[in-house]
Amino acid sequence: MKILIDARFTRLDHHDGISRYGASLIAAAAKIADVSMLISDHRQLALLPDVPYTVINSPLSPAELFVAARVNKLGADVVVCPMQTMGSWGRKYALVLTLHDLIYYEHPTPPGFLPAPVRVLWRLYHKAFWPQRLLLNRADIVATISSTTAALMAKYRLTRRPIRIVGNAPQHGHTPRDPGAGADKTLLYMGSFMPYKNVETMIRGMAELPEMTLHLLSRIAPERRAELEALAPAGANIVFHNGVTDAEYEALLARTTALISLSRAEGYGLPLVEAMSHGTPVIASDIPIFREVGDDAVSYVHPDSPAEFAEAVRQLEDADLWKARSRRSVERAADFSWDESARRLVAVAAEAVALRNGHKG
Repeated sequence: MKILIDARFTRLDHHDGISRYGASLIAAAAKIADVSMLISDHRQLALLPDVPYTVINSPLSPAELFVAARVNKLGADVVVCPMQTMGSWGRKYALVLTLHDLIYYEHPTPPGFLPAPVRVLWRLYHKAFWPQRLLLNRADIVATISSTTAALMAKYRLTRRPIRIVGNAPQHGHTPRDPGAGADKTLLYMGSFMPYKNVETMIRGMAELPEMTLHLLSRIAPERRAELEALAPAGANIVFHNGVTDAEYEALLARTTALISLSRAEGYGLPLVEAMSHGTPVIASDIPIFREVGDDAVSYVHPDSPAEFAEAVRQLEDADLWKARSRRSVERAADFSWDESARRLVAVAAEAVALRNGHKG
């Protein structure tokens, strides 16, 4: 079975969530199956594994409507796309499309990196569920990354196709921190600054944590930074890094008291699992997806309560509790691996081929 994975959503300089998801799946699946990939820019290869590839149009190009005609010539039995937007008209192969989450139906602000016309279409698209149904029903199987999202897809009847889970995972290969070595009086946030990420609550909570320093690690637009700086309590220690390397991120994770994520909605919450794999405790908003990912390893707080957030931080100042959370975090993170996700992906691909061969559609 020849599996072709669409890697055209890979970023050019650094991974975002979908970029890392696709690249990691390709690397793990290539160890157990005949895998090749699609790219749209040779610069993407810097962030991708060394597997055979074909260069075609950007997924945002008008040519995407007719991309199946080009893909048909590649002889793949099945194509797996880490998004749900891949063109499919006239395809002769099995197709697996992926829906990561339903965040943008409730929080419709589009990602800033998208071109202006695409952002307009994005908002229109998320005003109703029927466009999503049209996209997903073109597939033989729809994949998603969590049981939480799968349940929402069923609730809103987003597809008639089988839904299968191909989960996210942390990047392994590092040694978890020594729980006995202690922690710096720092807190980390890794993620975007879109409104649903709710960075405001943790900034307000810093009023009760004068001895702690909050490090906001991701890149941020100057206008958004100014908005958040205006909310910062007097005397609060808040550092905007405007981007860090993977090595810098891991070094900070190895010393911090906790990673914080107070999002109102998420498709998965990869920073939680990344932190836990290092043995770094996590404080997170009490939402279903974080409960699914973190289980009993995470401290959960109400996303609208700066006081609950601050209290959760103070609890972790107890050395015994901190050590227990650190050890449990490593145990929980071990439940997620790219090798397991790759095995699921290959099984889903085989199922899609069988469905395609059994009935055309």
